[in-house]
Formats: sequence, structure tokens, C-alpha cells
Amino acid sequence: MPEGDTPMRGAAAPTSPGAWDARSEALLGTPALTPLTTETLDSHPPEDPPPSGIAPPPTPTPDPVAPPAPAPAPRARRGNADPVKVLMHRHRELCAWAVDPLEIAAGLEAQGFTDRTAARFRHRDVFSLAEELYARVPRGGEPAPPPAPVAPPTDAWVLAALTPGAAAALTGIGLAVTHGPVRLAVGATGALLLAGALLFAVRRGPLRAPDGTAVPAARLWTLWLLAYAVCGDGLLTQVLSGGPDGPWDLAPGPLLGLALAVAPAAWCAQLFANGARRRIADSRGLADFAAGARPLLLGTVTLQLLALTVLLGLTGFSSGALALGALLLFARLLTVHGFPETATAALAAAGAAEALALASVLAARVPVPGFDALAAPVRAVVDAWGPGAVPTLVCGAAALGLLAHASGALVRASAHPTP
Repeated sequence: MPEGDTPMRGAAAPTSPGAWDARSEALLGTPALTPLTTETLDSHPPEDPPPSGIAPPPTPTPDPVAPPAPAPAPRARRGNADPVKVLMHRHRELCAWAVDPLEIAAGLEAQGFTDRTAARFRHRDVFSLAEELYARVPRGGEPAPPPAPVAPPTDAWVLAALTPGAAAALTGIGLAVTHGPVRLAVGATGALLLAGALLFAVRRGPLRAPDGTAVPAARLWTLWLLAYAVCGDGLLTQVLSGGPDGPWDLAPGPLLGLALAVAPAAWCAQLFANGARRRIADSRGLADFAAGARPLLLGTVTLQLLALTVLLGLTGFSSGALALGALLLFARLLTVHGFPETATAALAAAGAAEALALASVLAARVPVPGFDALAAPVRAVVDAWGPGAVPTLVCGAAALGLLAHASGALVRASAHPTP
């Protein structure tokens, strides 16, 4: 081995004690034993050329490096990548003017959204969907909402709620101290005064319906029901006995109790509205709000019926007046909270049933075969429970129907918008 060369090691090194041959010299250039890299070529001097007569070893050529394959393009997703964004633009005005997420949830609920609908937007319920809408809608560039109208002082609606009772009390006193034509004039004047006081009371405070939601027919049916409470039983008694023959008996006592009950009704309506708004602030979802609002509604109704029972006991108790008071309370609550059509339908049904009771008895007098059977249902009810059973059954059934409807409608957050 020439002097100064590094001895070869490994499996390819010659093992015989003799001199290296050409094969051994050729193996020195094999890439498997001496990998050719840039550092190797730069750090070591070039090898001595092989002896004459021996072909130089072939220079290995590195395999061409294939260019990296381009990354596959992402597959386009079908549908909207952000379904909440579509909903946000659709209800942008509602979200921009809302003062809290529950107001948005109430608006969505009023448009028919349920927890099942919210699941299509990747949310567990309507309230969590409303929270995301409330958080994502920008408010920095939105115009400030107009200031809320200043509520009238509490004393104003309290005085308005007391006017029907005062008008009825003055009319009752006038009827008690007068006779003949003067008494008739006092009664007519008192009726007009009471009607005006009722309209004044329901346009103030917690009994006031939102603008544009009152149904004019509801006022007419309410006046009819109140008039029947005063003179309906006496008129029905005379009609069943072949009359009417002259003036019939009036019952102003129940009407006085109903008029005095307007004040506690307004207080109970205010109690229910304030309690519902507190529940809105404390609730974490629509179901949570409904669970707390339903006992509040039933408690408010119970308080008002107890107050009405006490007042009717002082002025002249009547089961028909109690049922009528419950009907008017439920109808007013539904009207105040955005369901005037349902309230008007119940009032119309009760009023029409009372009118039908009188008309069926009168129609039975027509000398046509079979018409006498028209008065049989009313006559059977009056014979069994008295003439007061007709308004009791009619108004009681309508009140129960409204209570069932109110138990579902008034416990929704959409029924209690922020004033």
C-alpha cells in the first residue's frame, strides 16, 4: 500500500497479505463504501489517477430528484359554511336594536323559532343562538336607539284605575236616593260615566294595550257583558215566564264590585309585568323563563280572584259576576301582551251565548211545530240552578279557555318586550 494512504476497512477491504490489485483499487470509488457528498469532495483532495492500463471507475450519477407534488386543492364545502351569518343578516335590525340576548331570543321565538330550529344552526337552543347573534352583530356604527318614552308617574295610573269604582259608587248612591224618571236619568248618566271611566282606566298604566293592537269590537262585547250582569238575570226570568211585563229587576251590586276590582286588577297586571321582566333578566334560556313565569301568572290570577271575591261579598256576590271578572281579567292580560284577537274572540263567544239564551226563549214562542224545544236547554238550566247559572256557565267556560291559552302564550319571552 502506498505510503500516506489510509488503510481500507470494512467488508470490501482485501484480506490477503499481498499487494492490492486492480479490483481493490476499483472498489475504493464505489458509492456504497464511500458516499459522495459535497462535504466529502470539498474536504478531501482528489484521488491519484489510477495506474495506466486500468480504466477509471465510473462516476456515479445521482438520481434526479422529482419535484414535490402540488398539494391537493381543498374540496369546496357544500352549503353555507356559516349558517348563523345568513340568519344574522336576515334579522340584522332585531339584533342591532336588542338590549340583551333574551330580547333577540324573544323575537326569534315570536317568529316561530324553536330549539329544534336552533339545532339546524348548530346550537342547542334558541337562547344560545341569540347569544351568538347578539355578540356578532356590530354596534359601534349603529345609530343609538331612540330614548324610551318616559313612563307616566305611578300615581297617574293608580288614579285612573280608581275612576271606574268611583263612578259606579256615585251612580249607586244616586239610584238609591232617587225615584221615578229622575232615577232613570241618573241610571243612564251613571252608565255613560262608568263606560267613560273604564275606557280611561284601560288606556293608562299596566292595563294599557300597545298602540294599534286593540280591537274595537272587544269594547262593545265588554259593555254587553257588563249590561247583562246588571239586568240579564231579571230579563231572562221575565222572558221565561211569558214577559217582559214592565220593568224587570236590576242588580247593580255585582257591577259595583266589578268596577271596584279594576284597581286591584291593574295592580296585579303591574305585578305580573314587573315579575316577568325580572325573570327575563335572570333567566338563561326560554325554557327557564317559562318555568318561572307560569307560577307567577297563576299567582297573579289567584290574587285578583281573591280580591274580586271579597269585593263582591261586600257589594252583592254573584257567581256570574265572579266568572265575568275572571274572563275580563284574562282578556285584558292577553290584550296587553299582544294577543287581542284571542281575547276578543272569547268575549264575543260569551256575549253571543248570553244573547242566544234570551233569543232561544223568545223564538220558542213562534207558533211553529218544534220551535218550543229551542227553549228547553235554557229552561232546564234555570230550573236547576237559577237564572244566574247562564252567565256563570258561559263566562266560566270562556274564562277557562283563555286561562289555558294564557298559560302557554303569556309565559313566552316574546310576550314581554322591553318597554
